[in-house]
Amino acid sequence: MDLRARLGTSIRTLRLERNLSQEAFADLARIHRTYVSKVERGDVNISVDLIEKIAKTLEVPVSKLFKDAERLG
Repeated sequence: MDLRARLGTSIRTLRLERNLSQEAFADLARIHRTYVSKVERGDVNISVDLIEKIAKTLEVPVSKLFKDAERLG
């Protein structure tokens, strides 16, 4: 699994731990719901700005997203 897919899995796991649907998360992060789905599947290469926005929405440091992704590798 490549880093994009692992990062998406990390984001999905954290979102689910917070009991947020993709739609609710997308609303909080101000990201389109279908784009959230693509991010979680690793279908898109997201920007650093979006990674930061996602981390803030999940209330975790950006580093946690990557640490969790690395553990999946």
